[in-house]
Amino acid sequence: MTTRISREDLAARIAADIPEGSVVNLGIGAPTLVANFLPSDLEIILHTENGMLGMGPAPDAAHIDPDLINAGKQAVTELPGAAFFHHADSFGMMRGGHLDVCVLGAFQVAQTGDLANWSTGAPGAIPAVGGAMDLAIGAKNVYVMTDLLTKTGESKLVEACTYPLTGVGCVTRVYTDHAVFDVTPTGFAVRETFGDNTPESLAELTGLAFVNAPEGT
Repeated sequence: MTTRISREDLAARIAADIPEGSVVNLGIGAPTLVANFLPSDLEIILHTENGMLGMGPAPDAAHIDPDLINAGKQAVTELPGAAFFHHADSFGMMRGGHLDVCVLGAFQVAQTGDLANWSTGAPGAIPAVGGAMDLAIGAKNVYVMTDLLTKTGESKLVEACTYPLTGVGCVTRVYTDHAVFDVTPTGFAVRETFGDNTPESLAELTGLAFVNAPEGT
C-alpha cells in the first residue's frame, strides 16, 4: 500500500504549481529542493533572504563556490542576470509584498491558515523565528512543504497551533507527502491525494473534517 511520496517528488509537485514570472523565496530545509525542479524554459526568479535575486539550482560537487550560498548556508548557483544586495534591502522586498510565492516548512498549520514553523524547545529546531515571519506575512502566496505526520504519528494539520506562531491566517496551500490541501475560509480542502490516500483516510489520520474545495480552483 503506497501512501507517501518522496521529498523530491513533492518538491517537483510544488515546482509545477509556480507560475512563470513569479518571484519566489524557498525557506530553509526541504523547500530548497524546489529549485532543482523548476522548468528551465520558464522565467521564475528565486530570491534568497541573505540578499540575492536569480538563484539557480544546487551546484554539482565540481562547481561549488563557497561564497555563493542561500540563507540556509547551502551552496547555490547564480543564473544570468543575478543580482546581489544588502540584507536590509532583501527584507524590504519580503515585507513590501514583492514576493509572489514563498515555500516554508512547518511544525503545524491550523485550519485557519495560521503557521507555526519554529520552536524554542524542539530538538534540532532553529531556535528563533528569523525571517520566516516576514516571508509568511509579506508573500502573496504562502505554500507549506511538510510531512503530514510527525515521527510519532501526530498530524501537522491541526484545529489550532500549539507551537509559537510564525504568522496568522497566512498559509495558502499545504503540500504534504500524503496529499495537497488548500486553506479555505471554512477549513482545509483536499486538493489532490497521493497513492492510496483518500479524503476519508486523511480525515482519519488528521482527525479533521475537510470541506469541499471552491469551484474553479
